[in-house]
Amino acid sequence: MITSTANAQVKNLAQLIKKSKVRTEQGVYVVEGVKMFQEAPRDEIVKAYISEELYEKGTLKNCLEWIPYEVLKTEVFNHVADTKTPQGVLCVMKQKKYTLDELTDGEAPLLLVLENLQDPGNLGTMMRTAEGAGVTGVLLSRGCVDIYNPKTIRSTMGSIYRVPFLYTDSLLEDMDKLHRKGITTYAAHLKGEGFYDEESYQGPTAFLIGNEGNGLSDELSEKAKQYIKIPMEGKLESLNAAVAAAILMYEASRQRR
Repeated sequence: MITSTANAQVKNLAQLIKKSKVRTEQGVYVVEGVKMFQEAPRDEIVKAYISEELYEKGTLKNCLEWIPYEVLKTEVFNHVADTKTPQGVLCVMKQKKYTLDELTDGEAPLLLVLENLQDPGNLGTMMRTAEGAGVTGVLLSRGCVDIYNPKTIRSTMGSIYRVPFLYTDSLLEDMDKLHRKGITTYAAHLKGEGFYDEESYQGPTAFLIGNEGNGLSDELSEKAKQYIKIPMEGKLESLNAAVAAAILMYEASRQRR
Protein backbone atom coordinates (compact mmCIF):
# COMPACT_ATOMS: atom_id res chain seq x y z
CA MET A 1 0.00 0.00 0.00
CA ILE A 2 1.19 3.51 -0.83
CA THR A 3 0.99 5.66 2.29
CA SER A 4 2.76 8.89 1.34
CA THR A 5 2.04 11.74 -1.07
CA ALA A 6 5.81 11.90 -1.63
CA ASN A 7 5.67 8.53 -3.41
CA ALA A 8 6.97 8.76 -7.01
CA GLN A 9 3.84 7.16 -8.48
CA VAL A 10 1.59 9.59 -6.62
CA LYS A 11 3.65 12.55 -7.80
CA ASN A 12 3.47 11.30 -11.39
CA LEU A 13 -0.29 10.83 -11.14
CA ALA A 14 -0.65 14.42 -10.00
CA GLN A 15 1.41 15.63 -12.97
CA LEU A 16 -0.62 13.53 -15.42
CA ILE A 17 -3.84 15.00 -14.10
CA LYS A 18 -2.62 18.60 -14.20
CA LYS A 19 -0.39 18.83 -17.28
CA SER A 20 -1.19 18.07 -20.91
CA LYS A 21 2.50 18.07 -21.79
CA VAL A 22 3.25 15.27 -19.32
CA ARG A 23 0.31 13.22 -20.63
CA THR A 24 1.59 13.64 -24.18
CA GLU A 25 5.15 12.72 -23.28
CA GLN A 26 4.04 9.51 -21.57
CA GLY A 27 1.29 8.70 -24.06
CA VAL A 28 -1.29 8.19 -21.33
CA TYR A 29 -4.23 9.90 -19.64
CA VAL A 30 -6.13 9.51 -16.38
CA VAL A 31 -9.77 8.57 -15.82
CA GLU A 32 -11.49 8.79 -12.47
CA GLY A 33 -14.54 7.18 -10.94
CA VAL A 34 -16.16 3.77 -10.67
CA LYS A 35 -18.17 4.00 -13.91
CA MET A 36 -15.17 5.12 -15.96
CA PHE A 37 -13.11 2.29 -14.45
CA GLN A 38 -15.72 -0.38 -15.09
CA GLU A 39 -16.18 0.69 -18.72
CA ALA A 40 -12.47 1.06 -19.46
CA PRO A 41 -11.15 -1.40 -22.07
CA ARG A 42 -8.91 -3.72 -20.08
CA ASP A 43 -6.20 -3.84 -22.74
CA GLU A 44 -5.87 -0.05 -22.58
CA ILE A 45 -5.38 0.17 -18.79
CA VAL A 46 -1.76 0.82 -17.82
CA LYS A 47 -2.46 0.76 -14.09
CA ALA A 48 -5.32 1.32 -11.66
CA TYR A 49 -5.10 3.09 -8.31
CA ILE A 50 -7.71 2.35 -5.66
CA SER A 51 -8.24 3.88 -2.24
CA GLU A 52 -7.82 1.68 0.82
CA GLU A 53 -11.43 2.40 1.81
CA LEU A 54 -12.88 1.23 -1.53
CA TYR A 55 -10.51 -1.72 -1.76
CA GLU A 56 -11.62 -3.03 1.61
CA LYS A 57 -15.26 -2.91 0.52
CA GLY A 58 -14.40 -5.49 -2.17
CA THR A 59 -16.93 -4.17 -4.70
CA LEU A 60 -14.32 -3.91 -7.49
CA LYS A 61 -12.53 -7.16 -6.71
CA ASN A 62 -13.55 -8.88 -9.96
CA CYS A 63 -12.48 -5.84 -12.02
CA LEU A 64 -9.01 -5.84 -10.49
CA GLU A 65 -8.20 -9.50 -11.17
CA TRP A 66 -6.53 -9.08 -14.56
CA ILE A 67 -4.92 -5.66 -14.34
CA PRO A 68 -1.97 -4.12 -12.46
CA TYR A 69 -3.09 -1.94 -9.56
CA GLU A 70 -1.92 -0.19 -6.43
CA VAL A 71 -3.81 0.48 -3.21
CA LEU A 72 -3.41 4.02 -1.85
CA LYS A 73 -4.10 5.09 1.69
CA THR A 74 -7.44 6.92 1.43
CA GLU A 75 -5.94 10.28 2.47
CA VAL A 76 -3.28 9.91 -0.23
CA PHE A 77 -5.86 9.00 -2.86
CA ASN A 78 -8.03 11.99 -1.97
CA HIS A 79 -4.95 14.23 -2.17
CA VAL A 80 -4.19 13.28 -5.76
CA ALA A 81 -7.77 12.91 -7.11
CA ASP A 82 -9.10 15.69 -9.32
CA THR A 83 -12.70 15.62 -8.05
CA LYS A 84 -14.03 17.19 -4.85
CA THR A 85 -15.70 13.97 -3.72
CA PRO A 86 -13.46 11.16 -5.03
CA GLN A 87 -15.05 7.75 -5.65
CA GLY A 88 -11.87 5.88 -4.79
CA VAL A 89 -10.52 4.68 -8.13
CA LEU A 90 -8.23 6.18 -10.80
CA CYS A 91 -6.93 4.58 -13.98
CA VAL A 92 -3.94 5.47 -16.13
CA MET A 93 -4.95 4.67 -19.72
CA LYS A 94 -3.08 4.43 -23.02
CA GLN A 95 -3.82 7.33 -25.33
CA LYS A 96 -5.82 6.61 -28.47
CA LYS A 97 -4.38 6.65 -31.98
CA TYR A 98 -6.76 7.01 -34.94
CA THR A 99 -6.35 7.94 -38.60
CA LEU A 100 -8.58 10.04 -40.84
CA ASP A 101 -9.45 6.88 -42.77
CA GLU A 102 -10.76 5.28 -39.58
CA LEU A 103 -12.96 8.31 -38.92
CA THR A 104 -14.39 8.23 -42.43
CA ASP A 105 -14.83 4.48 -42.81
CA GLY A 106 -18.16 3.10 -44.01
CA GLU A 107 -20.71 4.03 -46.66
CA ALA A 108 -22.07 7.17 -45.00
CA PRO A 109 -19.69 8.54 -42.36
CA LEU A 110 -21.02 11.23 -40.04
CA LEU A 111 -18.31 13.55 -38.72
CA LEU A 112 -18.04 16.43 -36.29
CA VAL A 113 -15.29 18.91 -37.20
CA LEU A 114 -14.25 21.23 -34.36
CA GLU A 115 -12.14 24.36 -34.73
CA ASN A 116 -10.43 25.95 -31.72
CA LEU A 117 -12.99 24.77 -29.18
CA GLN A 118 -11.82 25.97 -25.75
CA ASP A 119 -14.20 24.68 -23.09
CA PRO A 120 -13.38 21.17 -21.82
CA GLY A 121 -16.97 20.60 -20.71
CA ASN A 122 -18.25 21.48 -24.17
CA LEU A 123 -15.86 19.05 -25.83
CA GLY A 124 -16.74 16.26 -23.44
CA THR A 125 -20.45 16.86 -23.96
CA MET A 126 -19.97 16.79 -27.73
CA MET A 127 -18.14 13.45 -27.53
CA ARG A 128 -20.92 11.99 -25.40
CA THR A 129 -23.61 13.33 -27.73
CA ALA A 130 -21.67 12.14 -30.77
CA GLU A 131 -21.79 8.57 -29.52
CA GLY A 132 -25.51 8.81 -28.88
CA ALA A 133 -26.19 10.23 -32.34
CA GLY A 134 -24.08 7.65 -34.17
CA VAL A 135 -21.24 9.96 -35.22
CA THR A 136 -18.38 7.96 -36.73
CA GLY A 137 -15.59 10.36 -35.78
CA VAL A 138 -14.57 13.76 -34.42
CA LEU A 139 -11.88 15.83 -36.15
CA LEU A 140 -10.24 18.56 -34.07
CA SER A 141 -7.89 21.43 -34.85
CA ARG A 142 -4.69 21.70 -32.79
CA GLY A 143 -6.18 24.84 -31.25
CA CYS A 144 -8.87 22.82 -29.48
CA VAL A 145 -8.73 22.06 -25.77
CA ASP A 146 -6.96 18.83 -24.82
CA ILE A 147 -9.44 15.96 -25.03
CA TYR A 148 -7.54 14.29 -22.18
CA ASN A 149 -8.23 17.19 -19.81
CA PRO A 150 -9.81 15.57 -16.71
CA LYS A 151 -12.94 17.73 -17.00
CA THR A 152 -13.35 16.70 -20.64
CA ILE A 153 -12.88 13.05 -19.72
CA ARG A 154 -15.57 13.24 -17.03
CA SER A 155 -17.96 15.00 -19.39
CA THR A 156 -17.64 12.24 -21.99
CA MET A 157 -19.15 9.73 -19.52
CA GLY A 158 -17.15 6.94 -21.15
CA SER A 159 -17.52 7.98 -24.79
CA ILE A 160 -13.78 8.75 -24.86
CA TYR A 161 -13.32 4.97 -25.10
CA ARG A 162 -15.62 4.50 -28.08
CA VAL A 163 -15.77 7.57 -30.34
CA PRO A 164 -12.81 7.84 -32.76
CA PHE A 165 -11.14 11.26 -32.80
CA LEU A 166 -8.13 12.90 -34.40
CA TYR A 167 -6.22 16.14 -33.84
CA THR A 168 -5.06 17.51 -37.17
CA ASP A 169 -2.29 19.95 -37.98
CA SER A 170 -4.32 21.36 -40.87
CA LEU A 171 -8.09 21.38 -40.91
CA LEU A 172 -7.99 23.13 -44.26
CA GLU A 173 -6.04 20.32 -45.90
CA ASP A 174 -8.24 17.71 -44.27
CA MET A 175 -11.34 19.46 -45.58
CA ASP A 176 -10.03 18.84 -49.08
CA LYS A 177 -9.49 15.18 -48.16
CA LEU A 178 -13.06 14.93 -46.88
CA HIS A 179 -14.39 16.40 -50.12
CA ARG A 180 -12.37 13.93 -52.18
CA LYS A 181 -14.00 11.16 -50.15
CA GLY A 182 -17.41 12.47 -51.17
CA ILE A 183 -18.28 13.94 -47.77
CA THR A 184 -20.50 17.04 -47.81
CA THR A 185 -19.34 19.63 -45.28
CA TYR A 186 -21.84 21.91 -43.57
CA ALA A 187 -20.78 24.99 -41.62
CA ALA A 188 -23.05 26.09 -38.78
CA HIS A 189 -22.90 29.77 -39.69
CA LEU A 190 -24.89 32.95 -39.14
CA LYS A 191 -24.66 33.62 -42.88
CA GLY A 192 -26.52 30.42 -43.67
CA GLU A 193 -29.47 31.02 -45.97
CA GLY A 194 -31.23 27.74 -45.25
CA PHE A 195 -32.21 26.14 -41.97
CA TYR A 196 -30.43 23.00 -40.82
CA ASP A 197 -33.57 20.85 -41.05
CA GLU A 198 -34.06 21.62 -44.74
CA GLU A 199 -31.01 19.61 -45.83
CA SER A 200 -30.45 15.89 -46.23
CA TYR A 201 -27.71 14.28 -44.15
CA GLN A 202 -28.31 10.69 -45.18
CA GLY A 203 -25.15 10.65 -47.29
CA PRO A 204 -21.57 11.19 -46.06
CA THR A 205 -21.76 14.29 -43.87
CA ALA A 206 -19.55 16.52 -41.73
CA PHE A 207 -20.71 19.34 -39.45
CA LEU A 208 -18.29 22.20 -38.74
CA ILE A 209 -18.47 23.86 -35.31
CA GLY A 210 -16.27 26.79 -34.35
CA ASN A 211 -14.84 28.49 -31.28
CA GLU A 212 -17.36 29.36 -28.53
CA GLY A 213 -16.73 33.10 -28.79
CA ASN A 214 -15.65 33.67 -32.38
CA GLY A 215 -17.32 30.88 -34.33
CA LEU A 216 -15.62 29.40 -37.38
CA SER A 217 -12.69 31.18 -38.98
CA ASP A 218 -13.28 32.69 -42.40
CA GLU A 219 -10.70 30.34 -43.92
CA LEU A 220 -12.46 27.21 -42.71
CA SER A 221 -15.95 28.54 -43.40
CA GLU A 222 -15.00 29.17 -47.01
CA LYS A 223 -14.01 25.52 -47.35
CA ALA A 224 -17.49 24.31 -46.39
CA LYS A 225 -19.77 23.12 -49.17
CA GLN A 226 -22.79 24.73 -47.55
CA TYR A 227 -23.80 27.09 -44.77
CA ILE A 228 -26.70 26.14 -42.50
CA LYS A 229 -28.29 27.92 -39.57
CA ILE A 230 -30.41 27.04 -36.59
CA PRO A 231 -33.55 29.19 -36.22
CA MET A 232 -33.68 31.25 -33.02
CA GLU A 233 -36.31 33.45 -31.46
CA GLY A 234 -35.65 36.48 -29.29
CA LYS A 235 -32.42 38.46 -29.46
CA LEU A 236 -29.96 35.55 -29.42
CA GLU A 237 -27.16 35.56 -31.95
CA SER A 238 -25.91 32.06 -31.24
CA LEU A 239 -26.34 28.92 -29.14
CA ASN A 240 -23.84 27.16 -26.92
CA ALA A 241 -21.45 25.25 -29.20
CA ALA A 242 -22.28 21.86 -27.67
CA VAL A 243 -26.01 22.53 -27.94
CA ALA A 244 -25.71 23.56 -31.60
CA ALA A 245 -23.64 20.48 -32.37
CA ALA A 246 -26.21 18.26 -30.62
CA ILE A 247 -29.07 19.68 -32.68
CA LEU A 248 -27.23 19.02 -35.94
CA MET A 249 -25.99 15.55 -34.99
CA TYR A 250 -29.42 14.40 -33.89
CA GLU A 251 -31.09 15.76 -37.01
CA ALA A 252 -28.72 13.57 -39.03
CA SER A 253 -29.49 10.68 -36.70
CA ARG A 254 -33.24 11.22 -37.11
CA GLN A 255 -32.96 11.25 -40.89
CA ARG A 256 -30.83 8.13 -40.94
CA ARG A 257 -33.33 6.20 -38.82
